[in-house]
Amino acid sequence: MTRLAFSTYSCAMEADLKALEEKLAQFIALAQRLRNENHQLRQELAQAQSDARQLKDNMTQAGNRLQAIIEHLPEGTTL
Repeated sequence: MTRLAFSTYSCAMEADLKALEEKLAQFIALAQRLRNENHQLRQELAQAQSDARQLKDNMTQAGNRLQAIIEHLPEGTTL
């Protein structure tokens, strides 16, 4: 291999390595963004599940109170 051929090969390889390095940096940045988004979504899901449990408990308590009120109504009372 002549010196000129080696230089051309080296420049081409250097360009390929630079392109690979840029793609890898983009991939790492994307992975980090997705990791952050996943963390945020997990927090939002946990909050939504907690809210849903609280609403279900509130509905159960309201139903129980309503049932107790109905049971204490005098006979023959219509709603």
